[in-house]
Amino acid sequence: MNIEQEKKVSKLKIIPLGGLEQIGMNITAFEYGDSIIVVDCGLAFPEGDMYGIDLVIPDVSYLKENIDRVKGFIITHAHEDHIGALPYVLREVNVPIYATKLTVGIIENKLKEHGDLLNTVKRKVVKFGQSVNLGELRVEFIKTNHSIVDAAALAIFSPAGVVVHTGDFKVDYTPVYGDAIDLERFATLGRKGVLALLCDSTNAERPGFTPSERTVGRTFDTIFNEHRDQRIIIATFASNVDRVQQIINTANFYDRKVVVEGRSMVSIMDIAESLHRISIPEDTLIELEQLKNYPPERTVIITTGSQGESMAALSRMANGTHKKVSVMPGDVVIFSSNPIPGNEKAVTKIINELLIKGADVIFQDAHVSGHACQEEIKLIYSLVQPKYSIPVHGEYKHRKAQAKLAADLGIPKENILMLRSGDVLEIDEESAEVTDRLNCMPVYVDGLGVGDVGSSVLRDRQHLSESGVVVAAITVDSYSGMLLTGPDIYTKGFVYEKESEELLGGARDCLTAALVDAFDRNVSDWGKLKSIMKDTLAKFFWEKNKRRPVILPIIMNA
Repeated sequence: MNIEQEKKVSKLKIIPLGGLEQIGMNITAFEYGDSIIVVDCGLAFPEGDMYGIDLVIPDVSYLKENIDRVKGFIITHAHEDHIGALPYVLREVNVPIYATKLTVGIIENKLKEHGDLLNTVKRKVVKFGQSVNLGELRVEFIKTNHSIVDAAALAIFSPAGVVVHTGDFKVDYTPVYGDAIDLERFATLGRKGVLALLCDSTNAERPGFTPSERTVGRTFDTIFNEHRDQRIIIATFASNVDRVQQIINTANFYDRKVVVEGRSMVSIMDIAESLHRISIPEDTLIELEQLKNYPPERTVIITTGSQGESMAALSRMANGTHKKVSVMPGDVVIFSSNPIPGNEKAVTKIINELLIKGADVIFQDAHVSGHACQEEIKLIYSLVQPKYSIPVHGEYKHRKAQAKLAADLGIPKENILMLRSGDVLEIDEESAEVTDRLNCMPVYVDGLGVGDVGSSVLRDRQHLSESGVVVAAITVDSYSGMLLTGPDIYTKGFVYEKESEELLGGARDCLTAALVDAFDRNVSDWGKLKSIMKDTLAKFFWEKNKRRPVILPIIMNA
């Protein structure tokens, strides 16, 4: 190996494949020599203009092209924006998964829902403080706190230096389950020298500290005490096992029976209980069918739907389509979560429906974030003392807020790296620079189709949603090539046909004249005829009502 090759190998590559322009779709590759590891593999939920799209997952073409060097997925915790893309990606990049106990359990349940993946994908449970050796890289799992049990930060050891990845975290000195964040380990790493810190930016705009999860338990106690004579329904994230634990503890204290409703909620509860990550007092849980056997004021329903999801259990209760639970006047409904940006309208809609049914709705002070605020972020920086700061997990404004914190703590401006998804960062003690850029266009999941819907299809769907469609059909004689019947014009989402007979009749006359002229000029090529049909109708409708519908010309033989 020559000197130039040695110099090239000496640098660690950090390649974010998603997650730096939004909250969601987190996935980052770390590459040294012939070894690549991938931290997290999450999905994002579709935005309002992604018509028909179910999920958005990262483009892993780079991993597929280098599959012989990919050693495994390292998962920080079991939230959808960190594990949701695994069932799709593992079909093309089938490498082992390394994660903590509950995270592996939830991933296994997800793989079961996707056919034979559970039997083909290797999984390894890693304890906090343990390390896994993956080629030229070594990864240590560090205990942190988050809104789901068993969340981990990572110390990634390479010959170029140590990188600390916080994952999603907060500093909670009084967690509901398990130990507090292992600040001592962060400090030890800092004293030994850390090359770069990749830190959660979600709450970097918020001053102070994030309250402990136990503060929500005190809020529940107050609510339960004040509403002793009312049924209580609580909506929260299915994955927030600590939150569910506190609800169950409070319900048990006030001698209430608990029903868990919502498929994802039931599934994660079963996994958490089987792995001893939640403790349920005997005779506290009852089945949904048993609800009618108890007075309403002696029951609590824990449900999904805190984000206004249309098919979630709470939404169906609110709109009256749930088969077994109806919201009644006097019920107390608690939203134990904050709306994810973009979900505000859906949540407000559910709240209004619940209020109309006579329920009392509580949507303040019943939630704390699972992400670190400014003082916690500064604490981690002070302990780790990284040479380079790489803000991750969040929109640009969140990461920019963390960059400012890093600068305030004395990190030189040139050492604060604002990457984009697809950037190839080469880093060592001497320098850090973006040397290449990968194509990281998101991959859309629509039904069973993965990646078969691109930006052009989405533009067509958006156009259809805004302007509707006009279908123009003609029949041409297969021998003479002359017009036999038509044009017939049909519309969907453009105008109401019964009230627009004059407009559509004018369009038909205009198109007929254009086609007759084309046939008189011996135009017989179907491609040219379709272009004439589209151009004629587009011009006509723009002149008449300033609209541009999608125009579909159809030519049939007879």
